[in-house]
Amino acid sequence: MSQTAYKAAGVDVAAGNRLVNGIKPIVRSTFRPEVLGGIGGFSGLFALRANKYKQPVLVSGADGVGTKLKIAQLTGQHKTIGIDLVAMCVNDIVVSGAEPLFFLDYFATGKLDPERALAVIEGIATGCRQAGCALIGGETAEMPSFYSEGEYDLAGFAVGVVEKRKIIDGKAIKPKDVLIGLAASGLHSNAFSLVRKILFEQEALPIDTRLPGLDLPLGETLLTPTRIYSKAILKILKEVKIKGAAHITGGGITENLPRILPEGCAAELERARWPHPPIFSIIEKLGKIDPEEMYATFNMGIGMILVISPRHLERVTAILKRIRQKAYVIGEIVEGRREVHYV
Repeated sequence: MSQTAYKAAGVDVAAGNRLVNGIKPIVRSTFRPEVLGGIGGFSGLFALRANKYKQPVLVSGADGVGTKLKIAQLTGQHKTIGIDLVAMCVNDIVVSGAEPLFFLDYFATGKLDPERALAVIEGIATGCRQAGCALIGGETAEMPSFYSEGEYDLAGFAVGVVEKRKIIDGKAIKPKDVLIGLAASGLHSNAFSLVRKILFEQEALPIDTRLPGLDLPLGETLLTPTRIYSKAILKILKEVKIKGAAHITGGGITENLPRILPEGCAAELERARWPHPPIFSIIEKLGKIDPEEMYATFNMGIGMILVISPRHLERVTAILKRIRQKAYVIGEIVEGRREVHYV
């Protein structure tokens, strides 16, 4: 089949090639010294510096951004959704203590719009620079009739490395350990199906609505990119042992924090110890959602929770202040079943 015939079937190979040429300098800006080769091959090459480790363990993660993509498509703003994609993957692997090494993306659409795709990939590159990992490859798939006009989908894949003896696994957690909550930037990238149902179906709010309490129009507020915590956690690990780390994603604090607790331990959190971004109270009020369900669905202003020994609290607090990462002492570990108690 000729390229002319393929284009008539809905796939523009030339547009894809133009996109590849356009993203080369963007992708190159994320490279680490370990990256071999360039962009355009069949695979990405990364030379692991194994001599830095006694027992290197590779840690991998894959994720997407869910229906937050719908908000980007409604607003026509595509430059930050790629940051969300990187964040959702690297935040999952850094909870093991892993340094993110490289990232790959998958971009699928019905008809390739090179300008829009370039904006998305620029966001992915920004996220990789924030995380300290290299964007070494990916896939752009044009699938006519599979996606509606203007729609696209994203998936991401991150790989990191950690010394085996330094893996954060939660086994050392015990009562009286301190819980530190790292501030979220907003909703991050979870529960947008519920958010869209409340705000756009139930309330029929325009995407550019300005609601009391919000500094930005609604669409921009919802698109605030997910915060990336890898550099903050790695800086702490250079000085202090982290006993456990929980990335607060779908299921909120209620579902995610118990995943790292050993038997005999529970978490006791004091909700008044940290500020809750206004978007959460707006959703709770308009959706008539029970507060307990809010904490079992959304991050409620805390995107990552660290468990540390009380003797390390002052040092960790100083590190976080130095790197300007907002954080709060939100509770402690107590005896009990693997669950969260709110006081």
